[in-house]
Amino acid sequence: MAHIQFLGAARTVTGSKHLLEVGGYRVMVDCGLFQGLKHLRLRNWEPFPINPASINSVILTHAHIDHSGYLPRLVRDGFDGTVYATPATVELSRIMLPDSARLQEEDADYFNKTGATKHHPALPLYTEKDANAACRLMESVNYHKRIQLTKKLSFEFVTAGHILGSSFVLFDVECNDGATRRVVMTGDLGRYNEPIINDPSNLDDADYIVVESTYGDREHGDFDVKAKLAEIINDTVKRGGQVLIPSFAVGRTQLLLYLLRELEEEGRIPIIPVYVDSPMAGSATKLYLRHKEDHDPEMKGLMSDRKNPLATQRFNVARTRDESKAVSASDASSIVISASGMATGGRILHHLRKRLPDERNTIVFVGYQSEGTRGRRLLDGEPEIKIFGEFVPVKAKVERLENLSAHADSREILRWLGGFRRAPKTVFLVHGEPKAQEALKQKIVEKFGWHVEVPDYLDKFEL
Repeated sequence: MAHIQFLGAARTVTGSKHLLEVGGYRVMVDCGLFQGLKHLRLRNWEPFPINPASINSVILTHAHIDHSGYLPRLVRDGFDGTVYATPATVELSRIMLPDSARLQEEDADYFNKTGATKHHPALPLYTEKDANAACRLMESVNYHKRIQLTKKLSFEFVTAGHILGSSFVLFDVECNDGATRRVVMTGDLGRYNEPIINDPSNLDDADYIVVESTYGDREHGDFDVKAKLAEIINDTVKRGGQVLIPSFAVGRTQLLLYLLRELEEEGRIPIIPVYVDSPMAGSATKLYLRHKEDHDPEMKGLMSDRKNPLATQRFNVARTRDESKAVSASDASSIVISASGMATGGRILHHLRKRLPDERNTIVFVGYQSEGTRGRRLLDGEPEIKIFGEFVPVKAKVERLENLSAHADSREILRWLGGFRRAPKTVFLVHGEPKAQEALKQKIVEKFGWHVEVPDYLDKFEL
């Protein structure tokens, strides 16, 4: 018996969890946190749909929290199998999961001290101890190394081009009729011709494809993103303001640093302080420099020149709370990059609380903003935003640089799917909101004539 069940990222862009069961062996691909809308976030606190102890192994496609951040809770509740990931994903996860736990513990402490909570006491979803226990279960697997989980089930990683260490998972599955079939799960599908890391791998054979659909209903704008970024920075500096960029600590932060360094070298922006207010982002940036197996040719060339392609002239990392407070207290023009990318938690909230009421400042969103997040509400033009129990007026300019997203758009998804030599039995669309998924489904049917499913939460399909 072989089947797949969708325990997350079903008609939403968060909480990625896909369970593949073959001959009684259960492997879950990704173990992400739900974020955004309250009813989704509450799923993180509900009993897991299946017994965590019944899962034999977990495979992480990459380290982003919406794909890895539930793992400590799964371990706390009984999972004790192996967690397979690429070497870079393992190293990033060992930074990100404890950091996620610390942020949750800090937020719970803050809510308890200020009384800004309906829960008494407010508790974290998991602790740093839980995160460290999850990290001890991780095993590094290099790209293109075949791992035999059982006689009927094996897998290998190939590069996905999304962030450092990101991968597609290629399963070979012996199904009920005795035939071996290939199941491909993309995790997140990266973009083509992006700086720093390699393009998504071309694949040509699959029986089942599980593909993300975040931007399934749109194409990234055809404009010069560096020119727009330079314009935003220059206009803000002229007003005497600060540029505040909510950004994922892994992926978008490093791309921003790469582009800001180029703009400085080209003389297109003034040399002002650039702060990364996130110890996790600082550590992740070091890993981006070290893991050369993911570098594209241009990045390799820059590294061979002994340059740091991910640092501006006045680059600083704020690691401690006191350093973060000092960055927030300064009124001098600067660029502050801080997590989280959707403004759902973390240090970015303190910066937003101070900077949003000042019309001189600019808030720049550089990635997808899920429904229900502060980032989405700011982009939708809400006049005030609730932060730490207080309503903060929005006077600062709010800009979007969607071209900096690490997710393939509809055109790029179709380009990648076009590499397959034959029609798969089924394409499953996950990690997308319903409107985007229905649009992408129609495009796939029109272009290829393939069978497409858009699973609901907990849907199960026999292979």
